[in-house]
Amino acid sequence: MNTDDAQALDAIRAVALPLTGGSDDHAALLELIADAHVVLLGEASHGTHEFYRERARITQRLIGAKGFDAVAVEGDWPDAYRVNRFVRGRGDDAFAVDALAGFRRFPTWMWRNTDVVEFIDWLRAFNATRTPAQRTGFYGLDLYSLHSSMDAVLRYFDRTDPRAAQRARERYACFDQFGPDSQVYGMMTGLGHAPSCEPEVIAMLVELRRHPADAARPDGTDRDDAFDAEQNARLVKNAENYYRSMYLSNVSSWNLRDRHMVETLAALERHLGDTAGARGTRPKIVVWAHNSHLGDARATEMGQHRGELNVGQLVRERHGRDAVLVGFSTHHGSVTAATDWGAPAERKQVVPARDDSIEGLMHASGLARFMLPLRDDARLAQALRRPRLERAIGVIYRPDTERQSHYFHAQLPAQFDALIHLDTTRAVEPLERNAEWHGDELAETYPSGI
Repeated sequence: MNTDDAQALDAIRAVALPLTGGSDDHAALLELIADAHVVLLGEASHGTHEFYRERARITQRLIGAKGFDAVAVEGDWPDAYRVNRFVRGRGDDAFAVDALAGFRRFPTWMWRNTDVVEFIDWLRAFNATRTPAQRTGFYGLDLYSLHSSMDAVLRYFDRTDPRAAQRARERYACFDQFGPDSQVYGMMTGLGHAPSCEPEVIAMLVELRRHPADAARPDGTDRDDAFDAEQNARLVKNAENYYRSMYLSNVSSWNLRDRHMVETLAALERHLGDTAGARGTRPKIVVWAHNSHLGDARATEMGQHRGELNVGQLVRERHGRDAVLVGFSTHHGSVTAATDWGAPAERKQVVPARDDSIEGLMHASGLARFMLPLRDDARLAQALRRPRLERAIGVIYRPDTERQSHYFHAQLPAQFDALIHLDTTRAVEPLERNAEWHGDELAETYPSGI
């Protein structure tokens, strides 16, 4: 072990706060958060049970003790808005599983899993004890829902303005020739083989913004419907640009996506602040997304060498210390992920982290579960100043090429305000578990096993 690593381990052991699973686990984190209005809770993979569980536990404390108004997730707006209606007692769904039915696009396990069901059930029950204006919502920040967002705009105008609905159908018909796959549209227009639909989607968004919202009822629900429609129209505009840019520059499409998420976050903050019957204070929002979106990109090689920005960077630039960025890490265990995009979910073994990585350093501390407060700790900042490898597992995991596929360099103290390390973790449980996910377990019991 070199001198840098030895000093880093000493600093980690000196300030790490063990997590025991008790009710006071996150007291120090809540103290660090204090009165911050934006809290970003990350994850080192999209398929780890402990990351979902700890984010939910922290969020429950933020809602119950600090009055947070919204949970905004790395999910599509229309799918999450169905959940929003459920948790606020407005939708037609009777159960959380039903409310999550909109999340049918790959990767379905990211939000259709048992941990999310448990949190959604809790949030609905908690909201039932509050007035409508006090209820915490659930929203999506992502922009993959091009076609379902167009459908949502049409449904809104069908209810409120049939003439506008007809104009919307005429404008959105521009996409019909490309079929239901948004990537076909992106390829054809991005490579110059077909004209883009950009003028049509911009015109539709402008018209919707000028469209008079329904008279707001005391609980603000009509204003909510108008806001939902506007966000879907804005999503269509940004998604059109995103899919077109995918075939021009990977960095461009990444930056467009994260800018869209921050725009949506800002729009949500304005809406919650303006809604009739709101609490009269600036809204507080907690964000759930991958570390790669929520850790400040300026502290990573993607930001420093590839020109990528992300939600964490943009939120810090806007909110400063009024935003708190929390990362998560693990050393080994299992994860739900696919081998290729669109492939079935599998329960994969996570290779023990490299010794020269941040995760390897956390493992070497000998502490199984802990929180590392990084903000304003001069000793940690000095000990961890050197860039180290950091692992990121998304919806695809390829352990055979792990160094190339899943590691990048990062300066941890500048990337996050706190890190939660859970040394051993297990795969999140999808609501739909196929043969690939069950693997050897299913082979032992098939066909008689349940």
